[in-house]
Amino acid sequence: MTSPVVSSRDLPHPAREEIRLESVLHALSDPMRLRIVRELAAVGDELSCSRFDLPVTKSTTTHHFRVLREAGVIRQIYRGTAKMNGLRRDDLDGLFPGLLDALLDAAARQAARVGV
Repeated sequence: MTSPVVSSRDLPHPAREEIRLESVLHALSDPMRLRIVRELAAVGDELSCSRFDLPVTKSTTTHHFRVLREAGVIRQIYRGTAKMNGLRRDDLDGLFPGLLDALLDAAARQAARVGV
């Protein structure tokens, strides 16, 4: 059996069974990464990297997306020249039922309280 051809533009993602709670919590502990996840959850669809207006440099933004991808929180794929980002909600909900919703709810309540 031959291996599937992997494009140089394919990005590595952990398989569902490789996603660890510690990695997810670490990824979501940063305010910028939590902001990215909140935006993806609110839209409920994929967004390109350019759709996020973060108050950090492009290289820092790239780092945040990489941390989220490597933790298994988001999936990134290229569609043409755009790198699209989608929340791995099914995987996260299957592995850690209620965690994502609880974190998103807590983040929304905090944002309302502190005005973020």
